[in-house]
Amino acid sequence: MASVFSKIIAGELPGHFVYEDDIAVAIMTIAPLKDGHVLVIPREEIDHWYDLPAETLAHLTVISQKVAKALQKAFPATRVGMMIAGLEVPHTHLHLVPMDEMSELDFANAKPAEGDVLAAQAEKIKAELE
Repeated sequence: MASVFSKIIAGELPGHFVYEDDIAVAIMTIAPLKDGHVLVIPREEIDHWYDLPAETLAHLTVISQKVAKALQKAFPATRVGMMIAGLEVPHTHLHLVPMDEMSELDFANAKPAEGDVLAAQAEKIKAELE
């Protein structure tokens, strides 16, 4: 059965895309820890990040760097944190979160966001992509 991310990538479910290419996409998460919280996801549905082909993992890192630089401009913070948790959706995804304190990376604090808010944030980030 296809993951929710595969369905978003295929256009079967709505998503707010920040970036996409033949290998990966970057989308706004529907339950952000902070404004600007983005997920970088390979198109290929593989559960564990360590099972990804090395080239795909490297590409995800390059895309994460590119998106993080745009995030820093769109949502200024001390850092843009990056993490892989992968417990809720069995499809590798990297979280990029503008942050000022470690406590902001607590998934217990994730709150659902409205689609129009996510769309506006996605546009703000896309405007900063180089």
